[in-house]
Amino acid sequence: MSEFRQAFLEFALACDVLRFGEFVTKAGRKTPYFFNAGLFNDGESLRRLGQFYAEAYLASGMTCDQLFGPAYKGITLAATTAIALAEKGHNLPYSYNRKEAKDHGEGGAMVGAALKGRVLIIDDVITDGGAKREAIELIRAHGAMPAGVLIAFDRMERGRGTRSAVQELHKEFGIPVFAIATLDDLLDLISRRADLAAHSRAVGAYRQEYGVAA
Repeated sequence: MSEFRQAFLEFALACDVLRFGEFVTKAGRKTPYFFNAGLFNDGESLRRLGQFYAEAYLASGMTCDQLFGPAYKGITLAATTAIALAEKGHNLPYSYNRKEAKDHGEGGAMVGAALKGRVLIIDDVITDGGAKREAIELIRAHGAMPAGVLIAFDRMERGRGTRSAVQELHKEFGIPVFAIATLDDLLDLISRRADLAAHSRAVGAYRQEYGVAA
């Protein structure tokens, strides 16, 4: 899995999804790096991204009956993961929600397969966990069971308290939360590549100030 995670981060760097510089997170923290999955924005990058999600899911050992993508980024991510899993012989239904319920046509806030069984939530990152909490409650409201959450990157930094947003979500709902790669994997990548060495101190200091243990 270590090589797999490093390959994913290399891929994210090549797509400019993972960047180094000066940024501000949603929580208002100044960060020396940023991960923007929205920049996986062409057919080839989405195809490869779906493969990484599919491999991470299969490596996790967990099982589910369906995929769910929270609006908006999660919609594309769930779709490309479903395609990648089907190519590997695991044909799973998927669905997603609308931000606002539709009052014409088929109506409602849900699109795709009806929610049932064990449902895996697919998204890019977890910032404060709010969107994932909404997804979990939506899945439960439809009589299905949240099986876990799979994200692309775990920043491993404090959420609302002393735990990370990922740890808080796991503790609150008792479901596993997996990431294709984490901040620890990023620090490992920086240590391996001379062209990234200049960012080591800043990323390490950020980890020291805001990070939590795995």
